[in-house]
Amino acid sequence: MSPEADAVLAELLPCPEDGSRADGPVAVDATDRLLLDEAAPLIERDPDGVVVIGDRFGALTLGALALGARNVDVYQDAITAEAALSANSARASQTLWAGREQAAENAPVPHEPARVGFTVHDELGPDLLTGARLVLLQLPPSLAELTEITEHVARHADPALTLLAGGRVKHMTHAMNDVLSASFGQVSPSLARQKSRLLIARAPRSDVGPLTYPVTARLTDREILDAIGAPEEADAGLTVVAHGAAFAGATLDLGTRFLLAQAHRWPGLSGAQAGPASPTYDPDFMDGRPIAVDLGCGTGILATVLALRFPGAHVIATDRSTAACASTKATLAANGVRAAVVRGDAGDLLPVPDGTADLVLLNPPFHDRTALSTDAAHRMFAAAGRVLRDGGELWTVFNTGLRYRGALQRAVGPTEHVAQNPRFTVTRSVRKVLTEQSVTGG
Repeated sequence: MSPEADAVLAELLPCPEDGSRADGPVAVDATDRLLLDEAAPLIERDPDGVVVIGDRFGALTLGALALGARNVDVYQDAITAEAALSANSARASQTLWAGREQAAENAPVPHEPARVGFTVHDELGPDLLTGARLVLLQLPPSLAELTEITEHVARHADPALTLLAGGRVKHMTHAMNDVLSASFGQVSPSLARQKSRLLIARAPRSDVGPLTYPVTARLTDREILDAIGAPEEADAGLTVVAHGAAFAGATLDLGTRFLLAQAHRWPGLSGAQAGPASPTYDPDFMDGRPIAVDLGCGTGILATVLALRFPGAHVIATDRSTAACASTKATLAANGVRAAVVRGDAGDLLPVPDGTADLVLLNPPFHDRTALSTDAAHRMFAAAGRVLRDGGELWTVFNTGLRYRGALQRAVGPTEHVAQNPRFTVTRSVRKVLTEQSVTGG
């Protein structure tokens, strides 16, 4: 890798952290460096048509620019990854530009340095991929997500495309080769280096069929039917739509199933049954109607259940994932209900004033890609504590071994175990706003 690229990578941090935590993430890992080393000669020959997918903290995007790419088109599913790229771009901008100036000055024919920049796209598709001749991809953790990505790349990229997909060897499987081979005529592995390896794909197939994702399924699980108060009819159920990166796909995951089994204990949301859902969504959350939040909505099953169970309430769904928000919107539409869907990190962009929500449902993630991490869960607890009104309730399901009860009490208020099985625990936390009077016992 060039000294200019090394200098840029040295500036990066695993935002929002500073990289000092021993068990925390790193801003630039061995896979990033292997991808950039393989990409360097390709970018030198052709600095245009570079696309980055799945960049975690900006190493691939900013590294490609430091290697001479004129402009990089970027797609990141997680809004946290977008924020990290933005922060690291600001941090490394002077170093990046200095490298550009030096390269232009040392060229066989000195010239003015070319403009440097990147464009962030909000979805996979032609706007991102048309004309792409080099795609750098951090391999996603699921085959479903990889399938959706590679199908879009093969359909829209230049026929001369090279796709470099990198990952840690311990997380790579032969099935990933099969997924790539379904969309590309040539797929080969690189040699492993520092426990990372690349899959190199070329020759996009022109004979591929329709896109696999999103997928749709009809769920008739008893827990769903009871939660929405469905009558005993043959066609009763809930339709779920899922993009490849959405957690659990078009199924009912076990944690959500266990939380739904407790729906008969959820608060009634007084006034929420007053009338049918409005034909157009009313964004005025201060009109006196109850507010219910699906925090970390995934495919939107809980948001849809809330909208069907409480048709007079405001329902808000939020997730950091583009695929999750798109899936939730499609799931809501497929079931004929409306809700606000907001992409944000751990509820940070919820469009309601603090202290106004009546009910929050939460099935928090405990993985960040392939690494075990409970950081997001704790941020979500804090968000629930902030947005709930005094006396409002947070219902959480989590793996029993994580023992979240103490954290929930600190972030929200008094917390009780409602149900537990060998794998999952459901808790009810009641928001308790401490006042001077309550502290002194007045």
